[in-house]
Amino acid sequence: MPFHVYLMASGQHGTLYLGVIRDLARRVHEHKSKVLPGFTRTYGVDRLVWYEEHATAREAIDREKDMKKWRRDWKIRLIEENNPLWSDLYPLLP
Repeated sequence: MPFHVYLMASGQHGTLYLGVIRDLARRVHEHKSKVLPGFTRTYGVDRLVWYEEHATAREAIDREKDMKKWRRDWKIRLIEENNPLWSDLYPLLP
């Protein structure tokens, strides 16, 4: 099973959350269900707007660390290059 780096949003140009996980569908479901306390529940961040797959945990963690240093507008550009309408990608996950 691959690892994923992902961006969640509260809405178009809304609050962003960056994470890394192995089971992306399960984690996004947790965000949407608001079962875990924390940032995403507090700020209503429950829309999967971007993700990428990595073969190893190390690759995914390194990518997440790099992206955490990015400016907000760089993350927005990345989202809009792949998902210009900021659609929720959760229903498209396998």
